[in-house]
Amino acid sequence: MAQKRDRDPLGRAKNARPRDALGRPLPRGATPELPAEEPEPDPATALDRGIAHFNAGEYFQAHEVWEEGWHPAEESERDFWQGVIQVAVGLTHRQRGNPRGAVTLLERGARRLRKYGDTHNGVRTAEIAQFAEDAARTIEAEGLDAHIDVPRIRRG
Repeated sequence: MAQKRDRDPLGRAKNARPRDALGRPLPRGATPELPAEEPEPDPATALDRGIAHFNAGEYFQAHEVWEEGWHPAEESERDFWQGVIQVAVGLTHRQRGNPRGAVTLLERGARRLRKYGDTHNGVRTAEIAQFAEDAARTIEAEGLDAHIDVPRIRRG
């Protein structure tokens, strides 16, 4: 008999396995290193919460919160959400020691964010896209241990 999928309070499929600080699954029953967060129904709040995680170097957590904004987003907004998510996931791959994943996701995120010009939803999309492109090139040339200055995301 197939195991039932874990679901969040809104009924969306989720993996209830505990996670380590970089979002990797731990064995069932292990103590999670990441606190459980309630789904955020308001996209503006999800964006702000994700920015706070991103600016704290918690890229996996930023991606998780931003997915709450992406799922209900209108078609015209989806690339914005996916772009910031992919930049965060690229940085998560870097933290996990996966250079290929880091480069691939940073490049994808940059391409999506470029579609929104200089600023979108108060976020400096061009600045983040440029950072992601530069970071991907640096990782390719110098490896995961290369110094990369991750910019803080600011709204307004």
